[in-house]
Order: sequence, then C-alpha cells, then structure tokens
Amino acid sequence: MESIKQGANYVAETVQGAVSGASKEANKEVAKDPNAPVGTRMSAAKDALGDKTDESSHDAKADAHKEIAKN
Repeated sequence: MESIKQGANYVAETVQGAVSGASKEANKEVAKDPNAPVGTRMSAAKDALGDKTDESSHDAKADAHKEIAKN
C-alpha cells in the first residue's frame, strides 16, 4: 500500500516539475525578447529563477518518492 502511495507521489511531483520547467522556459523567452518592456523582461527573469528552483525541488522530491517506492 505504501509503495502505491509513493508511486502516486512520484507521478505528482514529476508532473509538477515538468510544469515548472515549461514555465521556466516560457519566462526565459520573455526575458530575452528585445521587444518586451524592460520591466516585463526583468519580471520574467525573476520568475524563471523561481521556476528553476521549483523544478529542482519537485525533481528531487520525485526521486525520493521513487526510491522509497522501490523498497
């Protein structure tokens, strides 16, 4: 039963990591857009950094859930 729960947690964290990764890439593109206002670009760059942190956190949690589910 515990391995099923950990498997579900692994899937959830993997999905959340993928969403954060997609958001990070979108924000990076906005930050690089020379036609966007400077304030928008700076905000997108800040958001991309936050998304990277979230992505790394979710990936680490997913790996932990995967290892627990194996045992």
